[in-house]
Amino acid sequence: MRLQDKVCIVTGSAGGIGLATARRFAREGARVVLADLDPQLVAQRVAEIAADGGQVLGVQLDVTDRATMDALCTVVLAHWGRIDVLVNNAGITRDARLAKMTEAQFDDVIAVNLKGVFECTQAVLPAMLEQGAGVVINASSVVGLYGNFGQTNYAATKAGVIAFTKTWARELGPKGIRTAAVCPGFIATPILATIPAPVMAKMIDKVPLGRLGEPDEIAAVYAFLASDEASYINGAVIEVSGGIQV
Repeated sequence: MRLQDKVCIVTGSAGGIGLATARRFAREGARVVLADLDPQLVAQRVAEIAADGGQVLGVQLDVTDRATMDALCTVVLAHWGRIDVLVNNAGITRDARLAKMTEAQFDDVIAVNLKGVFECTQAVLPAMLEQGAGVVINASSVVGLYGNFGQTNYAATKAGVIAFTKTWARELGPKGIRTAAVCPGFIATPILATIPAPVMAKMIDKVPLGRLGEPDEIAAVYAFLASDEASYINGAVIEVSGGIQV
């Protein structure tokens, strides 16, 4: 299995793409740290993955609170002795047109989607530097490449994550730590449940493959990037969007 015994932290992994990633990593032999805000949901997901034979540790995490991420790293190192992979998956939306977007909406998204990525990566860095190896995978979005109506805040964070990735590839590559970003397109997750059917149809019309992506299709890319098969991929920004036409 391609991730055998690698210790992998996945933030925001109690649902959606994060959960699909945690499950796939476990199937690939990883020791998975399932980290999310809701402790009850974390416990439920841990039980599900463990029942399927996965090695999994559940930890409550607020990516905007550096102390909780530092505590998570302490727990993981005490439990498994190393940190091989960090998937910065946690993210939120607070959509509004520029003219109507509040400072709170802007600040909330920046705190989770951008600063949270910074905090989590900086927290795992000492362990990876000591090992002389590690992988950081950042969840960006096609919105970070092309922009999107009503998502000034979200687009800024996802573009910023790409800038993080490029910068860290230069800084950390010589230390044996690889960094990559993945830009999903329209993926069939609960976050799309509130979108009206006519709007959804227009979204799908933009995708040459004619459908939404599945969470496990993103998780598969994460698993490849986390593996030794991707050992020469550093600083890459990979679009997984069905060839979306903007």
